[in-house]
Amino acid sequence: MIPKLHYISQGSSPKEHLENIQKACSAGAELVQLRLNGISEKKYLKFALEAREITSHFQTRLILNNHYKIAKEVKADGVHLENIDFCATTALEHLFTWQIVGGTANTLQDCKTLIGKKVDYITLSPFRSSETKDNSLTVLGLNGFTVIVEALKTETPIIGAGLITTDDVTAILETGISGIAVSDEITRNFDSIKLFNKLLSASSIDEQRHTF
Repeated sequence: MIPKLHYISQGSSPKEHLENIQKACSAGAELVQLRLNGISEKKYLKFALEAREITSHFQTRLILNNHYKIAKEVKADGVHLENIDFCATTALEHLFTWQIVGGTANTLQDCKTLIGKKVDYITLSPFRSSETKDNSLTVLGLNGFTVIVEALKTETPIIGAGLITTDDVTAILETGISGIAVSDEITRNFDSIKLFNKLLSASSIDEQRHTF
């Protein structure tokens, strides 16, 4: 089972990303994604190893962003592929059978493509627009989430993302979305993890924890 809350790491430096991952784990995050861009593979490997050490201590799942070979090397719990054009099948061939693969989607066709490649979960975004992210993508909102989830009728977990706050959770779950990925709101206040988990339903998280 895929945890309902994903923390996507943030920070002005790799060191800050790791500090924030530690804070998220301390606050009860079940899954964190190391999202470091613009650094060499050698440096990414170094920080991925440190992130694996932190998450292992807390028994938190670790997902690496795009670097599937490093995900195998550090025995992360999986990899998240941001580029829809990248073949998830290739990543699956490189990973251990127990590692999971997720992918980012913005449209119904994106989702169908990823499901066809047998990903374990899909992150559907953006929920709302961001001044710092790619503005060419369609902002989905509650209506976009509803339309896509209803059209898919899939058992593959769909995780909503894109500046989601605790105020959005109840309405997002009503669209049929399985869970959420959050960076900004959690980085501002790591205590919000407890509220996110509560809103996402403590009982189902408890059930999932026993099935890992």
